Parts: sequence; structure tokens; C-alpha cells
Amino acid sequence: MSNAVRYSRFGGPEVLEVVEVVTPSPGPADVLVEVFAAGVNPIESFERRGEAPEGRLPGLPAWPGREFAGVVVAAGPEVMRLSKGDEVIGLVEAGAHATHVVAPEASVVRRPHGVPWEVAGALPIAGATAWQAIDSLQIREGDTIVVTAAAGGVGCLAAQLARLRGATVVGTTADARFDFLRQFGILPMAYGPGLADRVRAAVPGPIAAFLDFLGGEADEAAKLGVPASRTLTTLDHAAVDTGKAIVVGPGDRVALERIAHAIADRKVRLPIADIFGLDRIADAYRSLDRRDAPGKIVLGMHIVSYPGQRSQEPDLKEQDVTLGVPTPHRHVDVVEQVPAAIADGSVRRRHAEERAARDARGASTAGAATGAPSTE
Repeated sequence: MSNAVRYSRFGGPEVLEVVEVVTPSPGPADVLVEVFAAGVNPIESFERRGEAPEGRLPGLPAWPGREFAGVVVAAGPEVMRLSKGDEVIGLVEAGAHATHVVAPEASVVRRPHGVPWEVAGALPIAGATAWQAIDSLQIREGDTIVVTAAAGGVGCLAAQLARLRGATVVGTTADARFDFLRQFGILPMAYGPGLADRVRAAVPGPIAAFLDFLGGEADEAAKLGVPASRTLTTLDHAAVDTGKAIVVGPGDRVALERIAHAIADRKVRLPIADIFGLDRIADAYRSLDRRDAPGKIVLGMHIVSYPGQRSQEPDLKEQDVTLGVPTPHRHVDVVEQVPAAIADGSVRRRHAEERAARDARGASTAGAATGAPSTE
């Protein structure tokens, strides 16, 4: 048996529940993956609230989650690249918020050494989308681009990839996160009305592209003279439907492989804001919806905590029925937030094996001392 997250009605994070299900079996061209980490994304909140346009809403009951990282535990007979025991990163249409997930081999890549589990599980959507956006726009040296929600996962990665190509990047975020963006070489810009005027005052020359990962900023892109064909969005369906922007997709396996290796080579970084256990799925989405901290929110199946961990201490309890009225808590600066890590269980297994070996040796020694026959 496995555990998986589902919701049977649209609403806030309170509609999410963890249920026990039969462990799925892979199809002929699929792999079954034991999930170690899975990212949570704004599009999943958007769908869960029932705010997606007609025809784009998931059927009920819905099984959220699109991205994951883990270990292959079974493979279908037509699978050629992967085998049991491979460490992988992948994408599915739904159901990644679970202890096990079935995924097509075509949407799964091997996890490069040097990519931690928490980063691997949060990378596929943000990473492949960011790579696809920058690659499709053919950003090059000397360009200036605007990235909204630049402290989020996809925005931060897209901005870094543009910087690697020699572009100047203006990124919008909350005032408190200006220093966070500066560490990536991004020129920070506050949210709010008059964005186009502030951008013009801050950077000379034309704007080569506008990446709206916040939504609702297509008109500001037009004021900056950016054509709709170079105004990309992930969430603003209204702008897409009215021809003011085009949607950027989640990329493909090639894009995922390339961004994973860029992470492993330390060319770009994916900040992790916080890690929650599967049983705290509602809290994970509350944190995502509040935009508590920059970076990605991750679900972890094997969380390792340690002294000095701050990101979930104290725990900010802001219930869905009282949004905007958080429980009083000590202020925690972003620089103090050190999220937990995710392990693969190998240390725990090794310790168990060592204990078993010691117990076996002890039993053998005791048997020899009493004249009892050895079991070896």
C-alpha cells in the first residue's frame, strides 16, 4: 500500500487529505518510483481552488502533484533507459504528491550527482519551464529582460539563465527580498502599479522580453514596448486568451536534463524555502499561497531535521478561514531560514544492517561460550 494526496471538492488547502491507496503498477513503458521529494506549485493551488478556466479544471477526486524525485522500484517491459535502483527526476500529469508514482519513461531523467533530493524534487516544473522560456526567446548578451515574481522558483531560475547568457535582468519582488535578488545579480524592482515607469527609470534602452510569472502584468509589458510574442506567462490565462501574452510550457526531458546538470555544475541555484512532510500537505500549500519565503516549497518523505533548523520553528498557523490573521510568533529573517534536508534512507539502512551484524556476532559469541551450536 501507498499514501497519496487527493481532494474531492474545490477550495483552500483544508480540502487536501492523505489517503491510503493500492501501490500502482507501471505500464509497459512506465516506471514505478518511490518518491523522496515532490515540489508544490502555484498552478496546483490555482486548480485546487477551482479558478482554472472551464475545460482546464481537474476532474474530482483530483490527485495533485506534477514533479518528483526518487528511486525506480519497478519498470515495465518496454523501458529501455532506466532500471530498478536508478535515482531519477520526473514529471507526471497528476499524482506526484504520494509515496509512489507511475511515470512514463519519456518524462523521467537520472538525477545527477550533486543535486540534493530537496532540489531534485522541486526542479522539474520550475527548471524545465525556465530553460524553455529563455531558450525559446533566444536571450543573448546585451539584452534587458523583466521577470516578475523573480524570487519564486521559476522566476529565479529564468533570471539566472538569462544572466548566464549576458542579459541584464530586472526582477520584481517584495521589498524585503531585494537583497535576495541582488545575490543572483538581479536588479530588484518592487511590485505594484506603475511597473513600466519604474523599469524605464532604472534601465535604459529597449526591453527584449517580459516573463510574467506573477500574472496580471501583460499590460505593463505592452507599455514597455514588448510584443505579445515575447511576453511569456505561466498563470495568466486571460492575457493569453486576449492575445496579450503567450503561455510558456513546462519544457521537455531535454530541458530538464540540461537544467539538472546546470544545477549540479553550480552554474545556477534553486533556493528551497521550506520542506514539509506529506502529512502536512495543507501547511505546505498555506506557506506557498502566503509566499512566506523566496524559493520553492517541497514535500519530503524522508525528512532529516537538525539543531538550528529555523524554517518551521516557530510554526506560523494561519488557517484558511482567518487569512491575514496569523497567530503571534517570533520574527524569523529570511537569512535565518534553514530548511530541513531530505535523505534517501541509506544511512538508516546501513545503521540497521550494522546493528543486525553486531547482534548476530554477539549471539554467535554467546553460543560459543555456552557450548551451544553456532547458527553460522
